[in-house]
Order: sequence, then C-alpha cells, then structure tokens
Amino acid sequence: MVVPHDAVPPTPFSGEPWDERPPGDPRGALPPDPFADDPDDPARGLDEPDDEAGPPMSQEEREELLADLADLAVYQALLEPRGVRGIVVDCAECQEPHYHDWALLAASLEQLLNDGKMRPHEPAYDPDPGDYVSWEYCRGYADGVTASENAL
Repeated sequence: MVVPHDAVPPTPFSGEPWDERPPGDPRGALPPDPFADDPDDPARGLDEPDDEAGPPMSQEEREELLADLADLAVYQALLEPRGVRGIVVDCAECQEPHYHDWALLAASLEQLLNDGKMRPHEPAYDPDPGDYVSWEYCRGYADGVTASENAL
C-alpha cells in the first residue's frame, strides 16, 4: 500500500502545525517518567552533576596551584618548540600513564583552582609516548636552561 506524501503526519521539526500546538496540549507532550518519584532510579545520577564539595582549598594549596600554572607556561614555552606535546602523569589509581596536552593540563589546573576539583576528560587519542615528558623532566630542563643562562 502506498501512502500519499500529504498523509504523513508532520514531525516536530518540520515547522508545520505540530510546532504550533498550545502549551499543555497532550498530543505534543512526552509520556510521564515512570521513575519520577523513585529514589532508586538508576538514571537519577545521570541528570544531576556530582557537586559534592570537598573541603575548601587552603591558601597554601592555592598558591602551589598558581605556581604550577606559572611553571607549566614556562615548560610549554621551552619545550613545545622542540616538539614536546605535553606532560605524562603516572596514575596511581589505574597504574596507567595519562597523557595531557599543554592546553588540556592548563585547563584542568585552572578548573581545579576555580572549582576545587577537576572534571573527567577524554584521554588523548593514540598518543605517541615520545611526544610527552614528565613534570620532573620539565623542571630539570627549565633548571638547566636557567643555569646555562646564568653562567653567561
């Protein structure tokens, strides 16, 4: 059976009469949520961000974080022109290395500074471990550059 084109009901995205239904019209409303009042609804946590605030950041922690951001900018300025894409951090939780591009790490540290926590982020896609160095390497490299400049 062939249905004529004009017999197909309009979609909500077509700009046709469906979109012009008055608020409260049951023909355009979503069905009620069957778990709306269920305290054990497993989807409840998906809609609500985890905003449990931890203890406030101390002034000392804040100053250390600002120093880390300043150091990161120096490390990036020194190492990015040499092909280093960012920093690798060994994760204590999963025992895997985490590769952070310069901008991602700076954004994460700024978020920690502003919000008191870092949100999860997507890991680097197929990173080349040779393109990333440790924080300690960065510090040693910067110290070496400083020492060689002071020796002149």
